[in-house]
Amino acid sequence: MESMRAVTAPEPGGPEALVLESREIPRPGPGQVLIRVAAAGVNRPDVIQRMGFYPPPPGATDILGLEVSGRIASLGEGVEGFSEDDAVVALLGGGGYAEYALADAGSVLPVPDGLTLQEAAGLPETCFTVWTNVFERGALKEGETLLVHGGASGIGTTAIQMAAARGARVFATAGTPDKAALCETLGAERGINYREEDFAEIVKEAGGADVVLDMVGGDYVQKNLDLLNMDGRCVQIAYLNGSQVQLDLMRLMLKRLTLTGSTLRARPAEEKARIAGQVRDHAWPLIAGGKLKPVIDSVFPLEEAVKAHERIDSADHAGKILLTV
Repeated sequence: MESMRAVTAPEPGGPEALVLESREIPRPGPGQVLIRVAAAGVNRPDVIQRMGFYPPPPGATDILGLEVSGRIASLGEGVEGFSEDDAVVALLGGGGYAEYALADAGSVLPVPDGLTLQEAAGLPETCFTVWTNVFERGALKEGETLLVHGGASGIGTTAIQMAAARGARVFATAGTPDKAALCETLGAERGINYREEDFAEIVKEAGGADVVLDMVGGDYVQKNLDLLNMDGRCVQIAYLNGSQVQLDLMRLMLKRLTLTGSTLRARPAEEKARIAGQVRDHAWPLIAGGKLKPVIDSVFPLEEAVKAHERIDSADHAGKILLTV
């Protein structure tokens, strides 16, 4: 059988736990496509999986990687709308850190005009996450105010651009002056260096927020509720400072706030296909119009996945980290 190179984490640990293995090239089943990978995005969930705290969903491969770009190598039974050698991006349940990856056809989208295959690898995870959390669960509308925590992250840079392009006022937190400045170049009215400034006071003085996109958790959650306007929405997508929090529910009740959250990886294929359609309709035109572009921090070859994970663990990066094949 034909083989390919792939990266796994057989034992939990730090970046050194990643191993480059030889695996059999998978074959697409009904409704699937096989993608010859050009590049794969490196994301925080990959790190959590490497550490042993985020196992793949049932039936998913143990190969890391939740998003890729590349060209279609072969089509499974019943797949329509794609042809071999089409340039595509895909959201995956796993398997992106490899020379070939399987994807459900519903989670595959054409590479947007104006982007290289490599640049496009930074789109699926961020665009799917931002659309479903900021614009569906958060219901951000034109003229409202969004606060994005982790504004210089892959998700943060995407959220800032999409929200600003759709007519929202945006504030963003980041950990250095340079990262705060980056947020402003992407469309944030104010990049807030949370190490030196009180983001809650700054946002409240500016009129409060209607939606908060939070990946920090911990003591940020109460601060988010305090700065939200009446009928505001706080959407939780991660909890770098901890998932256990103590809240004053009176504030939530008096301001009729919504505290919600979601994950993406374990959703059914049909739900991901629905989100893919929304992303194609709403995010792809922003790319074509020059209003949205992936911010790329660094690029590593597949065999240097350890270095890529050292980079994301350092928290020094701004934007997406990619692996190329």
